[in-house]
Amino acid sequence: MLVRHGQSEWNLTNTFTGFTDVGLTDRGREEARIAGHLLAERGYRFGVAFTSALKRAHQTLDIMQEELGLPDLPVIRDAALNERDYGDLTGLNKDAAREEFGEEQVHIWRRSYDIAPPGGESLRDTGARVWPYYIHTILPRVMRGEGVLISAHGNSLRALIMALEGLTPDEIVHRELATGVPVVYRLAADTSLEESLILEHSEHTKTVNA
Repeated sequence: MLVRHGQSEWNLTNTFTGFTDVGLTDRGREEARIAGHLLAERGYRFGVAFTSALKRAHQTLDIMQEELGLPDLPVIRDAALNERDYGDLTGLNKDAAREEFGEEQVHIWRRSYDIAPPGGESLRDTGARVWPYYIHTILPRVMRGEGVLISAHGNSLRALIMALEGLTPDEIVHRELATGVPVVYRLAADTSLEESLILEHSEHTKTVNA
């Protein structure tokens, strides 16, 4: 189960966030609550949770655990699941960045697969830390039959989705993830994708660009 954290303070101000450790807005906390409620009402059970080293993901997970009635769920935190590092763009309003660097250049940095902003990571770079962590740490827990809940970020989760769904670089750069919307994956015995499902609550969720 993959869940992008609820709306953060810098999502709200349209600011490049990356590794900056900002918290959730009131809306973000509500999105996390709804996500937890959706999982609980559908009877999903979890044996372990994974999250990044950033508090917006922690806060989202904490709220979901409350809704699920799983306050003691084992949680593993690792920077391998952190958001993409936006380098020199970090802290800049996205509209201001377009004015400074040009709309086309900012679009290339945000939506290309392998071109990184100055001092930062591309989506491929993000995948280079997410994929080994998934293979060596997360996947074995899934294959042992544990329900695995992952609360992370738009780009770290897109890198993971690329691996799970076998998407091409061109396909993944066009994939958007709404904040606070659970995505369910079921894997076959050979680790291939068997089923996927988006648990979207249309009245409360909205895509926020990473």
